[in-house]
This record gives sequence, C-alpha cells and structure tokens, in this order.
Amino acid sequence: MINLLYLGVAIIVGAIVGFIFFKIQQKQIVESARREKSLILEDAKRKSKSEVEDARRKFERSQQKNYDNAKRAEERARDIERGLKEQQRDLQSSKDRAESAAIRAEKSAEEAERRSQSAEQIENHFKEELQKVRSQLEKIAGMTQKEAQEALIQSIEEDAKLAAAKKVRSIEENARDDAEKLSKRIISIAVSRYASEYTPERTTSTISLPNDEIKGRLIGREGRNIRALESATGCEFIIDDTPETVIVSCFDPVRRHVGKRVLEQLIGDGRVHPTRIEEIVNKVQKATNKSIKEAGENALLDLGIVGMHPELFKKIGELQFRYSYSQNQYHHVIETGYLCGLMAAELNLDVKQARRAGLLHDIGKALTHEVEGSHAVIGADLCEKYGEAPEIVHAIRAHHEDVKPESWLDFLVIGADAMSGARPGARREQLDNYIKRLQDLERIANAFPGVERSFAVAAGREIRVMVENSRVNDERAVVLSRDIAKKIEQDMIYPGQIMVTVIRETRATTLAK
Repeated sequence: MINLLYLGVAIIVGAIVGFIFFKIQQKQIVESARREKSLILEDAKRKSKSEVEDARRKFERSQQKNYDNAKRAEERARDIERGLKEQQRDLQSSKDRAESAAIRAEKSAEEAERRSQSAEQIENHFKEELQKVRSQLEKIAGMTQKEAQEALIQSIEEDAKLAAAKKVRSIEENARDDAEKLSKRIISIAVSRYASEYTPERTTSTISLPNDEIKGRLIGREGRNIRALESATGCEFIIDDTPETVIVSCFDPVRRHVGKRVLEQLIGDGRVHPTRIEEIVNKVQKATNKSIKEAGENALLDLGIVGMHPELFKKIGELQFRYSYSQNQYHHVIETGYLCGLMAAELNLDVKQARRAGLLHDIGKALTHEVEGSHAVIGADLCEKYGEAPEIVHAIRAHHEDVKPESWLDFLVIGADAMSGARPGARREQLDNYIKRLQDLERIANAFPGVERSFAVAAGREIRVMVENSRVNDERAVVLSRDIAKKIEQDMIYPGQIMVTVIRETRATTLAK
C-alpha cells in the first residue's frame, strides 16, 4: 500500500517537473521567435527604404528623359515648320514659272502652227517641182524611177564586188607564191615516192559453163540442188536460157565471192548434191575468211601499223571485194595510207598516225550494204566503237566533209584520198556519164555574161573559160571564177575537185605600111 502511495507521489512530482520544463522551453521558443520577427521586420524596412530610394531616382531620371525628348520634339517640329514654309515658297515660285512657260509655249505653238502651214505649202510646191523633174528625167533617160534605182543598186553591187575582188586577188597573189610552191613540192614528192603497180581484178557475177548439160545437175531434181546452194551461200543463182552462163546475184560482195567460188568448184568436181554443196561451202567460207584476215594483216604490215582491233583489219581485208568506179578499195586505202604518211613526213608530222587514218578512211564501205548512211560516218562510228583515237575518228568522218575538217590530219586524208582516186587510170566511169559531165561543165560556164567559150579539160577536172576582154576586166575575172565554181557546186555531183580557170586575153594589132 505504501509502495503504491510512493509511486503516485513520484508520478505527480514527475508530471509537475515536466510541466515546468515544458513551460520554460515554450518561453524560450517564443523569445526566439520574437527576436527573429524583429530581425525580419528590420530587414524588410531596410529593403523597402532602398527600393523606394531606387524608384525615386528612376522616376527623376525618367522625368529628365521625358523633358529632353519633349525638347527635341519641339525643336524638330520647328524645323519641319520652317521646311514646310520654304517648300510652300518654292511651290509658289514654280507655279509662277510654269504659268510663264505655259504662256510662252502657247505663243510658240501658235508660231509653229504658222510655220508648219508655210512649210507644208513649200513642201507641196517642192513635190510638184520634183515630180516634174522626175518626169523629165524619165523621158530623157528612157527608164522609170524603179528601174533607175535598180540600176543604181546594181552599179553599187558591181563596185563592191570589184573592190572585194581586188582585195581577194591581192591576198591570193601574196599567199599563192609560197603556198603553191610548197604544196606542189609535197604532192610531187609523195606521188613520185609511191607508185602503185597493181592491176585490180574486177569482180564479176557471171560464170561460164563448159556446156549447158551442167545446168540440169546444178538445178537438181525438183530444184533441190539450186535451193541447197542458195540456202548455204545466201546468193541467188540465175540459170536461164543464156547459153553456157550462170549469174550469181548478191548485195554482199563477200557472199557473192563465196557463191562464185563454190559454183566453180562444183562445176570442176562434177558431183552436185546437197551434202557435197555443204562441204564445199564450208571449205570456201573458211578459205575466204582466212584470206580476208591475211589481207588485213598484210595491209597493217605494209604500212607498219600495230595495235589495231582484229575486227577493224578484218573489215579492211573485206575491202578487196569492194570497188568504186572500178577502183579496188583495198588497194585504194593502202595507197591513201602511203600518201598520207609521205606528206606527213615532208611536213614533219606524225607519220604513223597519218598512215593509220589513211588506211581506215574508207573502212565504212565494207558495211554500206548492211548499214544505211554515208560510208564516212559509218566507218568513223565503227572505229570509235573499237577504240581508235578521237583524231583518227574525226579524220575519217571529215574526209568527205560530213563534218568540218579541222586538224592537219583531216586535210592530209582528204588530199591523199583525192590523189589516189583522181589520178589517171585509177577509176573508170561509163562513157555516157563522163561526156554528160563535161557537157554540163561547159554549159554552166557559157551561161555567164561575158563568157565567149569554155573547154572542159583534164578529164573534167578543170574548166577553162575564155572571156571577152571588153566586158570582163582582171578584177571581174576573179569574181566570175568564184561564181562559176559556186554554180558547179550547186548543180553537179562529181568526185574530187574541179578547177575553174578564167582566161582574159588582150590583143593589140597594128599594120605596118
């Protein structure tokens, strides 16, 4: 019991002591909060005072700035007002001057009107007088005004042509002395150093038979032999009533050659049947391909050319079956290559490149039966395809001026091609065409005024024109030669070049008594 009493007293005493401590601690917390509040209030007062001071200073600065702006605006307004007053004075002055000018212009217009009326009267009078003078001149001259104008224009044109001809003649005479000597020397050296000694075998499509009995064997039972022959060779064999003759027809000269050789071997062998035909065709085709390849290689060997694609020298070999005006094109390209090289050597140029271009210049003729177009363009495209140099390709394309010649190589190929094709005996034409060309040359030349007569010479390579001395002077002769050459170029088709020579002869005759 006593223990419980002690425990209760202890609890009461502990509670009183804890309450006392709690009150003390609460009082300390209140004091601390009071001090902190006092510090915060003092700090806030300081900050508010500083902010008020800053605001006051900013307000004062703003007032000063507004005052300065107002002052500047006032000064600007006064300047604008002064400017407006000056502009108003200038406008008034301009208005006064404009009114004065308008008055003067009105007076000038009235004066101009009076002068215009007077000038119109004078002009009408002048026209009447001019018409009278023209009528009198037309009566005196015997021609109308239009005819007189045309005559004057023609006279001026003639004078201009004569002046131009004098200039051209002077330039040509200065250049001709050296150029003609040099060109003649180069060409003569080239021609003399290369003389072609071949007689080309002319390809023919006609084969002679030993007798007409062989025709039946060639045709075979129900035509099986001739069908097998045509199918294997790609040629057409014409067996008709012509005695002891068979005609081989094919647009491809190589196939026509194969067909001809096959038919010759069949006739010689006497055994004609489809199996034998196939054997001989295969044999002849292999032999022909071999000969084509060897011919191309020989051409390269003769000219010292290396590094050419096999397809190109194969096409060169095929040219042995191509003819132009009866000139064998295989020998023609070799000859052109030689001539190009000789002229290049005389000019200290690249001989190998010149020979290569000359050899390849007509290679397109091996394809003209397969590809449509100019042989120069076809050949240039083929060489470009197989890796020939751009200069070689351009020279091939330009040798008939399908494109404009530009380099020395282009002109060498053109010259060598003309020399090979135009030299005497190189080509053969039909007599009728040859005579007609000469007649056309003389007809064109004789149609020009002042021409007495003309003569086509040098197998149509030159036309000599005799003119009347009284109607054509030296300068007009230059113009006449150019006009005739231009007319020939427009109206005729011919290989190579044609020289136009105008001859003006002066004769003085006096009798001695």
